[in-house]
Amino acid sequence: MKKIKKLIEVAMPLEVINAASVREKSIRHGHPSTLHLWWSRKPLAAARAVIFASLVDAPSSHPELFPTPEDQERERQRLFDIIERLVKWENSNNPEVLSEAKAEIKKWVGDDVPALLDPFAGGGTIPLEAQRLGLKAYAGDLNPVAVMINKAMIEIPPRFASLPPVNPKDRTAMLGGADGYQGAHGLAADVRYYGEWMRDEAFRRIGHLYPKVKAPETGEELTVIAWIWARTVKCPNPACGCEMPLVNSFWLSKKKGHEAWIEPCFEGKQVSFVVHHNDMPKLDGTVDRKGAVCAHCGEPVRFSYIREEGKKGKMKEQLMAVVAEGKNQRRYLAVDDFQRKAAAVAPVEGFSNAYLPDNPRDFKTPNYGMKHFSDLFTNRQLMALTTFSTLIPKMQQIAKEDAIQAGLPDDDVRLEAGGRGATAYGEAIGVYLAFVVDKMTDYNSSICSWNVARDNIRNVFGRQAIPMIWNYAESNPFCSSSGSYKNMLAWVEKCVENLPATGSGTVQQTDAQSDNGLRHIMVSTDPPYYDNISYAEVSDYFYIWLRQSLRMTYPKLFQTMLVPRGDELVATSYRFRESKAKAKDFFVDGMKKTCQQIYQYTRDDIPVTIYYAYKQKDDNDKDASTGWETILSSIISSSFTITGTWPIQTERAARSNALGANSLASSIVLVCRKRESTHQVCSRKDFIRQLRRELSDSISKLQSAGIAPVDLMQSAIGPGISVYSRYDQVLEADGTEMTVRTALRLISQELDAFLSGQSDRLDGATSFAVTLFQQCGYDELDFGQADVLARAKNISVDDVAEAGVVAAGNGRVRLLTREELPQAKNMECGWLRLQHLTAALEKDGIQGCVSLLRDSIGEVDYLKNLAYHMYQLAEEKGMTQEAGAYNALVISWEDILDAAAAQRQESVEELDFGEDY
Repeated sequence: MKKIKKLIEVAMPLEVINAASVREKSIRHGHPSTLHLWWSRKPLAAARAVIFASLVDAPSSHPELFPTPEDQERERQRLFDIIERLVKWENSNNPEVLSEAKAEIKKWVGDDVPALLDPFAGGGTIPLEAQRLGLKAYAGDLNPVAVMINKAMIEIPPRFASLPPVNPKDRTAMLGGADGYQGAHGLAADVRYYGEWMRDEAFRRIGHLYPKVKAPETGEELTVIAWIWARTVKCPNPACGCEMPLVNSFWLSKKKGHEAWIEPCFEGKQVSFVVHHNDMPKLDGTVDRKGAVCAHCGEPVRFSYIREEGKKGKMKEQLMAVVAEGKNQRRYLAVDDFQRKAAAVAPVEGFSNAYLPDNPRDFKTPNYGMKHFSDLFTNRQLMALTTFSTLIPKMQQIAKEDAIQAGLPDDDVRLEAGGRGATAYGEAIGVYLAFVVDKMTDYNSSICSWNVARDNIRNVFGRQAIPMIWNYAESNPFCSSSGSYKNMLAWVEKCVENLPATGSGTVQQTDAQSDNGLRHIMVSTDPPYYDNISYAEVSDYFYIWLRQSLRMTYPKLFQTMLVPRGDELVATSYRFRESKAKAKDFFVDGMKKTCQQIYQYTRDDIPVTIYYAYKQKDDNDKDASTGWETILSSIISSSFTITGTWPIQTERAARSNALGANSLASSIVLVCRKRESTHQVCSRKDFIRQLRRELSDSISKLQSAGIAPVDLMQSAIGPGISVYSRYDQVLEADGTEMTVRTALRLISQELDAFLSGQSDRLDGATSFAVTLFQQCGYDELDFGQADVLARAKNISVDDVAEAGVVAAGNGRVRLLTREELPQAKNMECGWLRLQHLTAALEKDGIQGCVSLLRDSIGEVDYLKNLAYHMYQLAEEKGMTQEAGAYNALVISWEDILDAAAAQRQESVEELDFGEDY
């Protein structure tokens, strides 16, 4: 029987999907990612498009309906138009757009629309989008925090869909005609109402711990936003012995006209702090990457000393300044005794004082004696967070009673048991308010710092790790700024309001390797990326608070003190006594079992889609990535063949570490089908021949689509490994079976050869410069060797020196750096054009490049190809900053061309206007 290809196996409108995915990263209010923090979430737009394209047939599969290539192209474009509307954020809950997509799915799969399973559900993107498209969603995850996120998004809202709010305030308003609650709007209204009750009740209990501060010039009372603290240790200099402040920066604000900074002042061995609003700090800070310095005596202090003092319990903290709400601006004030006394809260009892994970890569505070979770919070923060979390059971009871008054069944069926009555509804409200408390912990910790550039608090998890923070910011939970309860409640309420609340969803805490009994379904998932993120360890931070809030609501889920981690599929060597081999074996074995289970679940007529993004070079093999090797081996050995691969841009190009760093911006979606055993065997020679033929076309398309150089290698893996996976075996010359590792190495070599081939078609000076860079970077080379290289390109060293490409003298030759380039821009030399463009982008951004391209827009694609090759060479040489510069140029390429074309058109229009006038 002929297998019908799905659209995702033939064509995808990548440009549209990527644009929507990138834009989505900038959307905050109402986005599911704001419900609760989770790491490495995939964009909703990408998941929605992938699921849709996995279910609708490719037009080329139906020649009886679309007999000509033109007919097929028209139909394909119609499907692309649906996807274009579908992926827009504004259409997330648009009933017309969603109905059109659902109808198209039914057109090709019939009424037997499959359920979807994501066995690594994580942040819930894939199950949520399956539910939005009319599929029954199954979400599985071992991590209780991920399980709760998924329950809150796909399991709870449909149970109470279109239910009016039960709180007395909104019920009274409804009597006046304010009704019409749809979807999860009623649920969101109750989250707001009972959340406000919790805030008022908490303030009644502990509001005195957060006093206002008086403005020194008027005596006006101002609401505090944050208290700025410094950790201190005793100076090791015997002649000094002061309490030396450990501070990264004494700046409070760098906003023009509102600058503020802190000056440490010493009386004997005691330090105090003065806030200034003019000039500049006399001392930038006392801590940098190398160590610390005493602000009093200037004694250099090693981190080893600070670590030992911390482990002995001798690290202290001291208030430096107060940040308050002023009129349209922040006020930075000195600390008075009243504020010091309010902050001096006794230790909190009853808090789970578990140890932080033994994970030296991601957790830095244990190095300084901060070994328990309680050490990450001030006593006042522990008091506040504990107060909020312990109010949740009382709030749930109040909500239950109001729900009974509103007409919900008075039963005792719990939320955990699938309840839909008053008891379950009260518990459901508690789930979302527990998320509010969890979100507060991300901004109410001694690991939070003050963001000088934006005048607000920087949260704990800027990345998936807990760093050591020296001068930290303690938020006021009762203000209205970042980190406050009011702020976090608003995020959660808006998110709940925007959840689709349709269909049904089932969420289970389950190991992906175990059989959950599902059959004849589709699978789309985003598995762990080898050792990139230790989800269990980082999520412990939130788990301990969720457990305190919801242990009575979900007793089975929160029965362990910390997140279960024994079966978590991550290749973290520290769990295996630093054995990378044992960690790899654990991951490989677990991923193979998972893929074998997926094979059992999956319908024959619908492909499996697996997201993957991993960038690692092994120390002993620059061409092989252990992360890719393990996932691909697992897929292929489980009798899947890869029928399509698509690079989906999942990160903003403008994020802080993207332009100048070597960080991935895309995930690869692997499209997999069950492989029918045909006993086909391929030789190494035939594999390389097919690889060379198919890979070159794929790479050209990827470059045309503007895929970033940093993503090109992992994007090329897909079409390359699809050749490998279509055979039962690929045999080496000696008859042994070729491994995935060898196939990856050959794919990498073919990519290098393709990029080198593009460079070989350049002018002689450029080809010489590329070869010189490949050999020695910007270091010097003996003139004789350089002369041999130049003659091979049919030029001389004098020629390239005169052109401004190299410096030559005293028997040595070296490439000029971009800072040394001559001002005259030799447009006949591709190397110089590339370097001038790269320099202009670094200095002046996109507009800085426009004048260099404005008059030759149609003749510059070779420069983009050259940038790809230079990125590859720079990365191989370990020149991260250089590689990042070329990566940035390619990422910005289309914007540069658009801006150059627009400026050129403006010039033409001005000329036409002048002639007419």
